[in-house]
Amino acid sequence: MNGFLVLLRKELNGYFLSPVAYATSTFFLAVMGVIFHLLASILAEGVPGVGVMNLLFNSPFYWMTMLVVIPLLTMRLFAEERRMGTLEHLLTAPVTDRAVVAAKFGGVFIFYLLMWMPTLLFLLGLHLYSADRVPLDPGAVAAGYLGVLLSGGFFLAWGLLCSLTTANQIIAAIICFAGMILCFMAGFLDVISYHPVAVTFSELFAPHRNLAEFSRGIVDSRPVVAYVSGTVLLLFASTRMLEARQWK
Repeated sequence: MNGFLVLLRKELNGYFLSPVAYATSTFFLAVMGVIFHLLASILAEGVPGVGVMNLLFNSPFYWMTMLVVIPLLTMRLFAEERRMGTLEHLLTAPVTDRAVVAAKFGGVFIFYLLMWMPTLLFLLGLHLYSADRVPLDPGAVAAGYLGVLLSGGFFLAWGLLCSLTTANQIIAAIICFAGMILCFMAGFLDVISYHPVAVTFSELFAPHRNLAEFSRGIVDSRPVVAYVSGTVLLLFASTRMLEARQWK
C-alpha cells in the first residue's frame, strides 16, 4: 500500500509539473467555456424543452475535446518511462505490477477529475447570474458528471494500455485516438444492421447516447456495468502485459 501511495504521489507531481498537462487543461477549459457561452445563448433565446446538462454533453464540441484530451493525458504514462529507460527501474522496485498500473491510472484519473471541477462553477454562475435563474436539476447534474467519470475512466484505461505498447508518445496518442473513434462509431451499428446483437452492442457502447441519458438524470445499470467492467478489463490487460514484459 505504501508503494502504491508513493507511486501515486509521483504521478500526480508529474502532471502538476508537466507543461503538456497544463496546456491540455487550458485547452479543455477554454473549449468548455465556449460550450457554456453557446449554451447560455441558446437558453437566452428561450428554446422550450431544452435542459442545461443535455446541451452540455450533447454538444459535438464536447466529444471533439475528449478525443484530444484523453490521448494527450495518457500518452506519457508508460511511453515516457520506456523512452527514458526508467521503466526497468520501476519494475525492479519493491512494488507489484498491479500497484504500478493502479498508480498510473489513479494519477491520470485524479487529474482528469480535477480538470472537470471548475466546470461546476460554470453551472453555478449560469444559475445565479442568469436573468431568469436557469433551473438546475441536482439529479441530472450528478448523473451527468457520473457519466463523464465512467466514460472518462474507460477511455483513460484504454489510453494507459496504448501507452504501454510503445515508447513513442505520439504513436500512443494516435492508437488511443483511433480506438476512441472506433468505439464512438460502434454506437451507430444499429443504423447499419438491425440484428439484435448489433442493436444491443450499439446501446451498450455508444458513448454519445449513454451520456445523453445520464445528462437527463437517467442512470441505466447496463452502461454503468459496461464501463466499469471495460475499465477493469483494460487495467487487467495492462497488468498482464507489464508482467509479460519482465520475462522478455
